[in-house]
Amino acid sequence: MKHVFQTSDARSRRMFMSQMASSLLGLSVVPTFSGVATAAMNSNISSGASKIGGKAKSVIYLFMSGGMSHLDTFDTKPGAETQGPVESIKTSADDVQISQYFPNMAKQMNHVAVINSLYSNQGAHAQGRYFMHTGYTMRGTIMHPDLGAWSAYHLGKNNNSLPANVKIGGNSAGLGGGFLESSYAALPIGNPEAGLQYSKLARGVTDVRFRKRLNRLKSMNRQFSSQYNNKQSRAYASMYDEAVKLMKSRDLETFDLSREQSELRDSYGRNPFGQACLLARRMVESGVRFIEVDDSGWDTHGDNFERVQEKGQVLDQALAALIADLERNGLLDSTLVVLATEFGRSPTIQVDRNLGRNHYPQAFSCLLAGGGIKGGLKYGATDEEGREVVEDMVTVPDFNATIATAMGIDVKKKVDSPSGRPFTVADDGEPVTELFV
Repeated sequence: MKHVFQTSDARSRRMFMSQMASSLLGLSVVPTFSGVATAAMNSNISSGASKIGGKAKSVIYLFMSGGMSHLDTFDTKPGAETQGPVESIKTSADDVQISQYFPNMAKQMNHVAVINSLYSNQGAHAQGRYFMHTGYTMRGTIMHPDLGAWSAYHLGKNNNSLPANVKIGGNSAGLGGGFLESSYAALPIGNPEAGLQYSKLARGVTDVRFRKRLNRLKSMNRQFSSQYNNKQSRAYASMYDEAVKLMKSRDLETFDLSREQSELRDSYGRNPFGQACLLARRMVESGVRFIEVDDSGWDTHGDNFERVQEKGQVLDQALAALIADLERNGLLDSTLVVLATEFGRSPTIQVDRNLGRNHYPQAFSCLLAGGGIKGGLKYGATDEEGREVVEDMVTVPDFNATIATAMGIDVKKKVDSPSGRPFTVADDGEPVTELFV
């Protein structure tokens, strides 16, 4: 058995320990929570963090999966043939115009920095998503941590009862803790309105019976740990303490949206993305450090303008409500809101595909708001047709370095992978210092 345990991969070991916990303890939260149960094992707050940034205690990272069109959202080109039928509207920020699909966000743009000069060299979905989340291109020999995992590793927890890193909705395939321990990967939540699933004792398991099982398991673990004293076994041993702590904590109420007023829930939009954004705000209030909300469906090869209008209405309502809600609760200054996507869409309109747009990594837009970022500005520019970056190019690693710097992570700090290779949070990216207050 010793040989099997040592040679099996991390996923197999997690499955083994989770299944054993479920059968022995009747503790249903463990299989779900195991990926992040040890997020605080290494709370190495960087001592060499940059003098700029560091104001963002939490990040809400909104990812538009599929490739959000820059021309139809936040980099409009009035009068250009590439713009198509979408009109531009004025906003609360001088000299910042956005698409007509975002009337609610137009009122919040004084809080937002629009980066219109992003550039990627990854034009396929899986590769673009991986690059955007990790700052590294895909390699067959290693998995890199995403930003949420890096933040959990470098900064630890704000609240010891809750995970440092959470992901709501979407597909996290290929992303997570990477070469770091799996404990730094995000706790996945599929349905934001369902609360934290499996967070109670299984049916038929009383408190007395549960304590007996837990004591028996601890006794078994003492012998096991003496033989297999490595970080994986230590992580699994602490998993139960983390799960039990959460089950008994009042912070479990964080995941219950029914505690919010109906009018506020309506303001975010009664849809999965809107309610996920509201749940993210509740998590920020409770001290969760990094929350990603994934919104799929932005792959608009066909029917681009109808689909962006439909997706834009949902995004516009939720994002505007989120920014206003954070400001109203005094949380915007300490919370960085990120709107990101894997790449843009082609300026050339595909007439043969019912006015669609193809993948376009050469130029696209993302947003930053709060967390020590200057609001009411555009950074960088594309040409008059939105085809090429012509001013202040920002690479994907630069964008990630900017997020990390806002959180107070030293982007030059090296962490060795198991093979001994040094990595940083954003490869060779440099933060865009002009964006900070």
